[in-house]
Amino acid sequence: MTKNILTLACAAAATSLLSIAPAAAQNSAPQITPIVSVIPDPVDVSPPGPMVLDVDASDIARAIYRVKQTIAVDPNKPVILLYPEWLPGKHGPRGALAELTGLTFKADGQPVKWTRDPVEVYAFHIDAPKGTKVIDAEFQFLTPIRGSEGRRVITPEMMNVQWEQVALYPAGHFTRAIRVRPTIKLPAGWTGVAALDGAVQTGDTIRYAETDFETLVDSPMFAGRHYKKWDLGNDVTLNIWADEAKHIDAAKPEHIAAHRALVDETVILFGSKHFDRYEFLLALTEELGGIGLEHHRSSENTRGTDYFSKWDVRGSERGLLPHELVHSWNGKFRRSDVMWTPDYRTPMQDNMLWLYEGQTSYWDLVLAGRSGIQSKEVVLADWARSAAYYSIQPGRQWRSVEDTTHDPIFAARKPKPNSSWSRGEDYYNEGSLVWLEADMTIRQLSGGKKSLDDFALAFFGIKDGDWGTVTYNFDEVVRTLNAVQPYDWEKFLDTRLRQPDQAAPLGGVEKGGYRLVFKETPNIVDKERVAENGSLDLTYSLGMYVDKTGRVESTIWDGEAFRQGIVTDSKIVAVNDMAYSNDRMTDAIAAAKDGKTPIRLIIERDKRFRTVDINYAGGLRYPHLEPVSKGEQLLDRLLLPRRK
Repeated sequence: MTKNILTLACAAAATSLLSIAPAAAQNSAPQITPIVSVIPDPVDVSPPGPMVLDVDASDIARAIYRVKQTIAVDPNKPVILLYPEWLPGKHGPRGALAELTGLTFKADGQPVKWTRDPVEVYAFHIDAPKGTKVIDAEFQFLTPIRGSEGRRVITPEMMNVQWEQVALYPAGHFTRAIRVRPTIKLPAGWTGVAALDGAVQTGDTIRYAETDFETLVDSPMFAGRHYKKWDLGNDVTLNIWADEAKHIDAAKPEHIAAHRALVDETVILFGSKHFDRYEFLLALTEELGGIGLEHHRSSENTRGTDYFSKWDVRGSERGLLPHELVHSWNGKFRRSDVMWTPDYRTPMQDNMLWLYEGQTSYWDLVLAGRSGIQSKEVVLADWARSAAYYSIQPGRQWRSVEDTTHDPIFAARKPKPNSSWSRGEDYYNEGSLVWLEADMTIRQLSGGKKSLDDFALAFFGIKDGDWGTVTYNFDEVVRTLNAVQPYDWEKFLDTRLRQPDQAAPLGGVEKGGYRLVFKETPNIVDKERVAENGSLDLTYSLGMYVDKTGRVESTIWDGEAFRQGIVTDSKIVAVNDMAYSNDRMTDAIAAAKDGKTPIRLIIERDKRFRTVDINYAGGLRYPHLEPVSKGEQLLDRLLLPRRK
């Protein structure tokens, strides 16, 4: 009886479940809540009056900027203030909003509340009474004190003030239409320089003439205790700060002459100047956070304190200033139409960074070689390193150069696992090789009568003295190239930059009369890096890069090390049963060339140890460029000075 009852009950339950199955499928399912933005799009119209920006940067003990702003607003509209988010030169949303603290507002002198926009979090809605004409804002910008917090911009000896970090601006306006009167208080006795006009200094406070907000953000300041400047001609000044005065005093006349030659060669190349003055801001430091950032009338640069004192053995470190100077023409004066934005809220589209950064990376090497800032040997070694890497980089199979231009936006320039497969911002160095091939192609087709110099003059040299921005698109680039030398440039650029899985980018090297070869001795750039940090580049042998302690910094996807499960952050504890050293590693690779002697490594990772035998007999391999025949080659002529 009990069994029958249970059977009937189970059957009834099953029937009941079947009958309610359709209802059970109707789980709670919310619908979209529409996002309605109340933040106005920018128009090219000025606010009712200029902003007043007062920055107290004197608190170096606590590394804090204290900011006061007075902002004129339209009394008939809601008050919305923005903090800069999408920043030119950083190629992505890099606004340092997390460090903005203590934010308070007053409307016509009375305290008012504010709320952050829940969608566009860089926007602040101010609860100001109708008819409000002036908003007073106060806040602090807490600069990073340690590396884990971000780039350090204040040290006991110097600072780097980036105005976008210490200013709000009213929504609904082109930034070029917003007027601002900036003032900054520096630590006692410090010298500050920014490419802003009308500076009047009273004590330690500098007051600048009224300018537009776009120019302000594009004109950062370096300031510090130890400072010196040199006139480089062509309205260009080299401003240098250092952790200690002796690092500046190490500069010799021939060092400054090389910087002066760099400026001369750059102006000759472009045949124009798109600035009324240009300020190199250069810090020689081991404390201030590293930077290389372009602006129209200046650039932010940091190098090591031995920039001058080790001039003869640190040539590879001197490519930064040529790069940032070229950007005054390529990137600031000329910028792609979808990368130019009217304010710092509008997202940028980075598709053509292969011109903005890639061709700049080409010209920085050419101009460094022509001016003597870098030796010809260093320039060729730099191209050799890039050519070798992109000849083996597996990520090129699936990802185009142009696709890497989006990396600054979604990857935020953080380290990646297996970067040779995922790729990074390769539009810089592979872009340089593509433009090298374009130059050599023009020279060959024109019988040496034309070159990429002619493109630079036609594309960037227009409107001498204009330091606005002229936009372009892909079609204009192609048209300008064709005007210099007829060729299928559309296919050339599309194939090499927009299509993945292309041949190794060696066309420029080979058309220039050189070839990529591998030798057992490092090139000059590799030698300098070993001397600087003790690293060991085994990229082209065991497929890994190792620091001086034996810790693996990177591996090549599907290379020798990768196949043995050696990944980033593994540590090589021993080589052939002896404690790790660079010499023991290179000796082991050399001994393995007989094809009979494996390279025995003890690897530690995550507190676990294992022994790995690598059967590799290819020896040490370092990239070099060498001419294919005697005599002067096209690549040699490329690097000859043009100045008389």
